[in-house]
Amino acid sequence: MIERAIATGTHGRFLLEPPSVPGPAPVLVGFHGYGEDAGVQMERLRRIPGADRCLLVSIQGLHRFYQRRTNEVVASWMTRQDRDLAIADNLAYVETVLDVVDREHSREARLILTGFSQGVAMMFRTAAATSRRVDGAIAVGGDVPPEIEPSALAHVRRVLVCRGSRDEWYTSEIFGRDVQRLRDAGVIVDPLEFDGGHEWSEEVVQAASGFLRERRP
Repeated sequence: MIERAIATGTHGRFLLEPPSVPGPAPVLVGFHGYGEDAGVQMERLRRIPGADRCLLVSIQGLHRFYQRRTNEVVASWMTRQDRDLAIADNLAYVETVLDVVDREHSREARLILTGFSQGVAMMFRTAAATSRRVDGAIAVGGDVPPEIEPSALAHVRRVLVCRGSRDEWYTSEIFGRDVQRLRDAGVIVDPLEFDGGHEWSEEVVQAASGFLRERRP
C-alpha cells in the first residue's frame, strides 16, 4: 500500500465585528480551542472591556466535525495525521483572512492576536510566519510550539501568557518554560497565573483589557 497526500481547495469560515467608534482601530484576532467554533472565541473577545473599540476577527479551524453530545458543528486546527501539511494549510488560510481584513478594513492598524488552548499554538505559528508586525498576543491555556525558533518568536513585541492554577493540560512546568522561552527571544512577557482551571476566566478578561489599553494607538 502506498500512502500519498494531495493538495486541494477548501473554504474556511471567519467572523468579523466592526469597532463601535469610527477612526483607526486595532485588529484583534482570535483562534479558538479544540472542539469549538469561531463564535465561541468571538464571545471571549467581546467580554474584554475595551474590545468594542477594536475590529474583532475570529477565525475558525479548517477541520470541522460534529460535537457528539450536541450535534453542533465544531472544529480543530489539526491532528497528528499529516500534521506538517495541516500547519502549512492553516498558515496559508490565516494569511488569506488577514489579507481580506487589510484590504477591506484596516491596512495600517495595530495587530493583536489571541488564542485559547489549541488555538494558542496556531496563534504563535501565525505570529512567527506572517510578514505583518504583531504588536501583541494573548495566550490562554496553551503552549508555544516547540519548533518555532527564537528569531521567529521575536516577531511578537509583547505577550500576555495566562494559566489556571488547576489546569491539568497546560501545566505549571510548561507555563514556566514558555515564559522563559519568550523572554530569551527578547519578547516582553506578562505572565498571569490565576485561580482556576482550563478556562478563559474573569481574571484573564481583566488582564486582557489592560493589555489592550497599553496597545491602543
